[in-house]
Amino acid sequence: MNVNIEKMIVEIDLSENAAYVVIDGQLTKVTPKHFGEDTIVWQNGKVLDVIRSERHRMIGQTQI
Repeated sequence: MNVNIEKMIVEIDLSENAAYVVIDGQLTKVTPKHFGEDTIVWQNGKVLDVIRSERHRMIGQTQI
């Protein structure tokens, strides 16, 4: 990831699956899970929380 702090520009790799959250110029990468759900909670126009839940598929699996 290339960062130009003076211009507030970040270059990201589009071949990588991820979500990015920007708060007051600070970039946070949210990496994907194999299975699950991410919920973004907003407050006053800014991301307050990212809630991550995980799913375990039981069909065809002998153990978790």
